[in-house]
Amino acid sequence: MSQRAYLDWNATAPLRPQARAAMAAAMEVVGNPSSVHAEGRAARQILEEAREQVAAAVGAEPRNVIFTSGGSEANALALSRAIEHAGRVCDIAIVSAIEHVSVLAGGDFRSVERFGAGRDGVASIGELEVRLNIAAAKGLKPLVALMAANNETGVIQPVRKAAERTHAAGGVLHIDAVQALGKISLDIKSLGADLASVSAHKIGGPMGVGALILGSDTVHVRGSRFGGGQERNRRGGTENVVGIAGFGAAVAEAMRDRDGEARRLAGLRRRLEDGLKALAPEIIVFGEQAPAGRVANTLQFAVPGVRAQTALMALDLDGIAVSSGSACSSGTMKFSEVVRAMGYDLEIAEGAVRLSMGSATSEAEIDCFLNAWRKLSQSLLKKREIAA
Repeated sequence: MSQRAYLDWNATAPLRPQARAAMAAAMEVVGNPSSVHAEGRAARQILEEAREQVAAAVGAEPRNVIFTSGGSEANALALSRAIEHAGRVCDIAIVSAIEHVSVLAGGDFRSVERFGAGRDGVASIGELEVRLNIAAAKGLKPLVALMAANNETGVIQPVRKAAERTHAAGGVLHIDAVQALGKISLDIKSLGADLASVSAHKIGGPMGVGALILGSDTVHVRGSRFGGGQERNRRGGTENVVGIAGFGAAVAEAMRDRDGEARRLAGLRRRLEDGLKALAPEIIVFGEQAPAGRVANTLQFAVPGVRAQTALMALDLDGIAVSSGSACSSGTMKFSEVVRAMGYDLEIAEGAVRLSMGSATSEAEIDCFLNAWRKLSQSLLKKREIAA
C-alpha cells in the first residue's frame, strides 16, 4: 500500500519532534518531583517549566495549572464537587448539547440540564439564559459548560457571552478548550472562563496528559479523591514528568506560528470544500455559516445518501484516515450526536464525516482524499443503478 493520508488530527495529532526530544531528555532525570534532593529538584524544574508553557498559552498563572491524565479527566474534575467558588460548590450543571461526552456525562452532578444549538453549530445563549433564570429562581448555583471550539464541526463558541450570563447568575463557567488550544487566541481571563480543560495529544504532545486550568484565584479545587499532596493538594499522585515535559514542548511549538499555520490550514480546507462541492453539490458543510467561524483545521460534512460508516471503511482501505466524530465515541456511536443536537435528522447525522488537519498536512493529502471520495461516489452510484 502507498503512503497513507492522515486526516484525523482532532482525534490525535502525531507527536511533534520537539515533544519527543523533551520527553527523551526528561527520561534521563531520575528524581521524583516531590523530593527535596538535587535529583528531585531537577524533575521539579522540568515540571514547572512545562507548567509555565501551558499557562502562557492561555493567559493563566502557572500556579493555576493542574496537570491531569488528559482532557477527559480535566473535564471530570471541573464537573466535580471539588470545585468551590465564593465559598460554595455548585448545585446544578448546565451544559451545551454539543459538548464532549466527558462533559455530557455530568461528572458528580445529580442534576444536569442541556441547552441546545442552532443549525450553524453555535450553542444557544438564549436557551442558556432560560436555564440560568430557572436555576436562580430556585436559589441554585450553576456550573455552566461550553466548549471553546467544537471537536466535530470546529465551530468557535460564544464563550464571552456565556461568561457574562453565567457570572450575572452567580455561576461558574467551564470551557473545554481541547480543540482550541494552539489553534485560536485563547486568553482565559479575557474570555471570562473560570475553568478550562486542555489536552496534550491534540497538539502534538503525548497521550495521557492534560490539564485543568483555573481562570482566577476565586475558584478553588478543594482536593480530588486520589490522595497525595501533589499539584498543590488538588490532584494527588506522582506527576507524569516525561509526559508533562512533552506537553510543554508541544504547546510552545504550537504557539510559535499559530496564526500563520491557521492561514495555511484554512487554505487547505478551502481546497477540500471546493473539491467536495464540485463532486457533490448537495453536500452539507456543518458550521459553515457560524458567525465566529471555525478553527481552520476542521471540516465536518455529509452527503445525503452516503453513510459515514460506509465511507470510513472505503476510505481506510484506500489509505485515508478520517473519522465520523469524537474519537472517544466513534467506536460505538452510529451517528453524530453533535449534528443531531444542531437539529439535523438522523439520516444526515449518520452521514457526518470529519476531516481534521495539522502541521504536516499537505496539498497532496487533500488531493488524495478528493480522488478517493470521487471513487467512492462512483462506486455508490453504480450500486444504486444496479439495485434499481
